[in-house]
Amino acid sequence: MPIYSMTGFARAQFSLSVAHERQLSYTLTVKSVNHRFLDVQLRLPSGLDALEMELRKALKDNLIRGHVDVTLSVDHSSQQKAGYNRELVERYLAAFAAAREEHGLGCEPDLNAIFRLPGALQGENHSKDDEDQALLTESVQREIGPLLEELKAMRAREGEALAAILNGTLDRLAEATEGVALLRPEIEQRYQARLTERLEAATGAEFNRQRMLEEVAVLVERSDIAEELTRMSTHICHFRELLRAGGEVGKKLDFLLQEMNREANTLLSKTGGAGSKGTRVTELGLAMKSEIEKAREQIQNVE
Repeated sequence: MPIYSMTGFARAQFSLSVAHERQLSYTLTVKSVNHRFLDVQLRLPSGLDALEMELRKALKDNLIRGHVDVTLSVDHSSQQKAGYNRELVERYLAAFAAAREEHGLGCEPDLNAIFRLPGALQGENHSKDDEDQALLTESVQREIGPLLEELKAMRAREGEALAAILNGTLDRLAEATEGVALLRPEIEQRYQARLTERLEAATGAEFNRQRMLEEVAVLVERSDIAEELTRMSTHICHFRELLRAGGEVGKKLDFLLQEMNREANTLLSKTGGAGSKGTRVTELGLAMKSEIEKAREQIQNVE
């Protein structure tokens, strides 16, 4: 199973044949970006409450995380038909004729004045008819599944690219970890020698040398970085396993990177002041932190 990016886009246009030889055209667009949870924003024409519930369910069934915008745009231009309200106009003309006869007037009705009456002229917008809404709802419900599959395919392609970037980061982290491991014996020897020199200078010849060496051994053990190196290698292996397994791994990977960063910080704090080799370890530790930070930026977009 691949890992999925939370970035994706899918759009499709459809045309339906409805009553009176009309065409009902609409565009359905789905766009997603990263978010901690599944956050859905729907932009639908009014009167489609039932469709909104169905779309939310479909998104919840198919997606786990991300801010998702769904937009349904209906093309009203293909549905407009000029006309007039015959009943209203006929009532107006009848009233005009009755008043003219009653008062003995000789004028004729003004058609322009009639069409200025509220409701006299109509641009028949059938998109709000119950029949059209039912057909639109049925079509969108049928098409949202394939459109979400297209969105997921794009998110999978983006996820594949992210996985390649993250694997490169892991390679560099592993290389830095191995580099520190190779320097560890020399660092320990250097650290022990420096401690011995300082203790001898501070205590003088009368101090028990055996006791001093025991104390040095304890201090060296406390400064040993073997445990940090082991945990870092374990985290790298676990990270690779999660990438291979795929699925919903973004939060797990983010947690692992936090742990890796903690190990890198501890490693740096333990190896400060260990001479020239310590300087090299510091360089490698800082390189680890840099790679970890780059990975955390990428992980924010992993589902």
